Amino acid sequence: MSAQRLKEKLALGGTVYGTLIQNTISPALVNAIPAGTLDFVIVSDEHTAFDIGDFLPMRYAFASKGIACLARTHSRSPDGVAKVCDTYDGVVVPYVEDVEECQELAAAAVYRPLKGAALDKVLAEGQWPTKATRDYVENRNKNTIFVPMIESVQAVENLDKICAIPGVAAVFVGPNDMTVNMGIPDAYDHQDFIAILQRIIDTANAQHVAAGCWFGNVAQATRTIEQGARFVVFSNDGVLFRNAISEAFAEVKRD
Repeated sequence: MSAQRLKEKLALGGTVYGTLIQNTISPALVNAIPAGTLDFVIVSDEHTAFDIGDFLPMRYAFASKGIACLARTHSRSPDGVAKVCDTYDGVVVPYVEDVEECQELAAAAVYRPLKGAALDKVLAEGQWPTKATRDYVENRNKNTIFVPMIESVQAVENLDKICAIPGVAAVFVGPNDMTVNMGIPDAYDHQDFIAILQRIIDTANAQHVAAGCWFGNVAQATRTIEQGARFVVFSNDGVLFRNAISEAFAEVKRD
């Protein structure tokens, strides 16, 4: 679906489904995706050798299929966030836990190109340079999607305030970083991790913000959906390819 429709569906309490793209930059892959499968994708230059610009051909291929394309940026600077949002449908920012920092990052996404003292005045006092500037900025960024990643216990403690920041459309849990931070690395079935996901989902939903967590395992993904996750990011291109080829050749080689 388009970025506009994705943002509207999230705001109305709907559930959206996507995956991570981080192992390929070939737009030809997009033609292999069955219609109606994905609402969105997140292309990622984190944990890969690619740069975010390498995914641009895919971004336009996804647009031709009506699939919103967000970008998970390695940069956590306001300038880096604004640069991504100038090209992609939105941005996913890793490891956000400080409320003031999140406000600055969200503002870089949804108030661009306003900067400096003028932006500070809008954030602090709601005072715009002119009505024309306000109308321009709001219209330009009305479909921009800003998603901070919640990957630490401190971020959970600050989540109520993070979700109240204008521009936050969803929050997204990185399970590896979160479990490491909790002292239970990669224990995705640990009761403490399941409990903190429930807390995140409930806190976000109370603010009318969608929440979700990446999983490559169907049982873990569906469990989190049953907990109330609405921003569903399942698997990635590498895992999906591995699973598909394993299943196909298991059939071919079956005695």
